[in-house]
Formats: sequence, structure tokens, C-alpha cells
Amino acid sequence: MKGFCWILVFVVIFGWVQCDLQMGFYGTSCPKAEKIVQDYVNEHIPNAPSLAATLIRMHFHDCFVRGCDASILLNVTSSSGNQTEKVATPNQTVRGFDFIDRLKSLLEAECPGIVSCADIIALAARDSISITGGPSWKVPTGRRDGLLSNASEALNQIPAPFDNITILIQKFANKSLDLKDLVLLSGAHTIGIAHCPSVSNRLYNFTGVGDRDPSLDSEYADNLRATKCRTQNDTTTILEMDPGSRKTFDLSYYTLLLKRRGLFESDSALTTNSNTLAYINQLLQGSLQNFFSEFALSMEKMGQIEVKTGTSGEIRRNCAVVNS
Repeated sequence: MKGFCWILVFVVIFGWVQCDLQMGFYGTSCPKAEKIVQDYVNEHIPNAPSLAATLIRMHFHDCFVRGCDASILLNVTSSSGNQTEKVATPNQTVRGFDFIDRLKSLLEAECPGIVSCADIIALAARDSISITGGPSWKVPTGRRDGLLSNASEALNQIPAPFDNITILIQKFANKSLDLKDLVLLSGAHTIGIAHCPSVSNRLYNFTGVGDRDPSLDSEYADNLRATKCRTQNDTTTILEMDPGSRKTFDLSYYTLLLKRRGLFESDSALTTNSNTLAYINQLLQGSLQNFFSEFALSMEKMGQIEVKTGTSGEIRRNCAVVNS
């Protein structure tokens, strides 16, 4: 039954209620919520399509730390001095916070205190990928916003561009995601961008003796050194993760992996495991629509990692700070 929560006796005793996410959770409490998000995304993302990659990355980074609870949005506060996820190294190049804030303002004007920041991230990520020609997926809602955010957790739990396949598999398994999810969710790099620090060691000092990563295609590496990351200390140059196809959500990212042209070590790592490599080949032998369908299923799975529902957490009035 829609909206029904299963409550166990011990749950009632301890005053805590857990509900499942639902499609159309805001159908009664804020009927226009999802349309407000979609309309705003449809109005602005086509003029700034790179934000689609930004928003799906934000969603991914949020879900991997304390679940999909918008903890990535919390600012450092002078009262606590706690270093939040937002300032952790993996999130220092995450953009789109202002975009989420504007959506929150629109939703607060329509339905004060009803729509969570966590749901806004999830909906905006889906709608931005869809409007730019990528896949769409189901986004059940009802997430609540977390009360805590810790920079060290983000550093330890978010998959890093330097991770090998063993570490990647473990980090995904920690979130109940499997090898198939690892390959599929990495496919979002087809529209991704990066900065030179994520790859400089591969180009200039892979083992500490001024060498290049031998697993990286030499022609590709030479081109990166000549035209992009000209020095090991470059921190500002932007790199396309899927050169020549970055604006299109397609399968070319996987084609590049087989050519040893995955930008990150973590991209290349996908070809070092027989199971992940087999799935890459399976995706390339299938249709684009098949990739979209499979990607959608993994996104739906990721979007439900450790969600807070019922009376857990809160609905923040301002996405950057917990309610006082």
C-alpha cells in the first residue's frame, strides 16, 4: 500500500520509523515538486550541459558517504569547526551547489519544509542526464537529509581516480554494489571532465622515478603531456574523459578503455579483472539502448544506498546547514 510503513514492535518502543522510498512520494504533500525540478533543469541545463556531469557526480559522491542524504552539501560551520564532505579532496572539484540551492528555494516557496535536499540531488541528476540525451531512470523519493558530514569519511569511502581494481571492488561492495554496477556507473565518465592532478602521476612520475604508467597508451599519454598537462604541477587544465564524445552519453568511453586510453587509473583498472572486462565487451557488443537500460538499473540501485526515511534525519530548510 502506498505510503505504508512497516513498524516493528521494537521500532515503536524506541520511537524510530523506517519507510521505503516511493514513486511519487510528494504526490499529496507537494504535488508540483518533481515538475518544478524538471522544468528548472530543462530550462537551464541545455545552456550549460556540462552541469549534467557535475550533478550526477554530486549524486554519486553523496551516496557513497553516509548514503544518499545530501551530507555533501553541508558547509563547515564556525560553531563546530568540523571539516565536512564538501571540503574533502574528492569533492573540491564538485560543482553545482548553487544549482541545488536555487532548486531548493523554488521548492521551499511552493512547499516549505517538505522536499529534502537529498531528493533534489537525485531528481536533478536524473533529469539533467535525460535532457542532454542520456538515459532516464526511476527516482523513488522520500529521502531525508542527514545531520552529519565528515571530510575524512569522504576521503576514505569515495572511489578515487588512483584506485586499483581490488580497492574499487571493495568500495562498491561496501555499498552493496557489485562488479556490474562498478562497470556501469563508471560509464558516466563518458560525459565527465577531470583536472590534471588526477592523472599527473600517470604521465610524469608513476613509480616515483619520473616514469609514465606503462598501462596508458603511449600516443595518448604523449598527447596529454604535449597539449594538456604540460607540467606535473598543472592544477587548472580541464581534461575530457571521453575525448571527442564528451557531450554525448554513449559507449565510446568503453571503447577507449580497450584501447588503453582510460584517463584515470581507476578507469584502466576495469580492464584488469576478467569479469569487469567481460562485461565491458558485452556492453560494446550490445546496443546503446541496452546500455541505457542497464545504466538506469544501477543508478536506481545506487540512489537507494543507506537512505534515511521516516523519522530519521530531517528536511533541511537550507541545504548547506542543518536546521537549528
